Amino acid sequence: MKYLVIIATLFVIGSLFGWVLELFYRRFVSQKKWMNPGFLMGPYLPIYGFGVVVLYGVSNINLGITNQIVDIIVRILIVGLGMTLIEFIGGLIFIKGLKIKLWDYSNCKGNIMGIICPLYSFMWLLVGSLYYFLINPFLVMGISWISENLIYTFFIGIVIGMIIVDFAYSVHLATKLKEFKELQELRFEEFKSEFHKKIKEIRNR
Repeated sequence: MKYLVIIATLFVIGSLFGWVLELFYRRFVSQKKWMNPGFLMGPYLPIYGFGVVVLYGVSNINLGITNQIVDIIVRILIVGLGMTLIEFIGGLIFIKGLKIKLWDYSNCKGNIMGIICPLYSFMWLLVGSLYYFLINPFLVMGISWISENLIYTFFIGIVIGMIIVDFAYSVHLATKLKEFKELQELRFEEFKSEFHKKIKEIRNR
């Protein structure tokens, strides 16, 4: 039960932190404006949550490598590979399932389907490694301590439930949007624009 609470908490923290990170990235780097960076209604990006959970899993893997330097290098490579794989799977699910491209690396060299590319994989490797070595040990220690509180366990369960409901509702709305108009593959910003337009039309009716 304790490990389940730890994993759930890491998922929530990663989802919230990822949302904040993307919020400022889109405001000051990409779109130059404030906008909800996530597919969901609430302030969470589950893909970051899954990433943090994977990093927690990496920290518990016994690689059987006696050389400490080699062990660190291998773990860093695993971190980079794991984060890239999550990004690819997440992007592929939305492109194939809902025809929505949440991000687009088509202009980057060596990209695959515009979902992953060497540049961003390297960035995820750096960010993931910094989190893994500098933050994860202390964060897990704190969560392990607070997870013994039954009230906290109940609270984190409610938050996970909210994210699940939000995800189901957002997928439902995206599916309804496709029923109004047979959309081709849309970039995330285009989807947001179409989404709000259709919501207004529905309300006016």
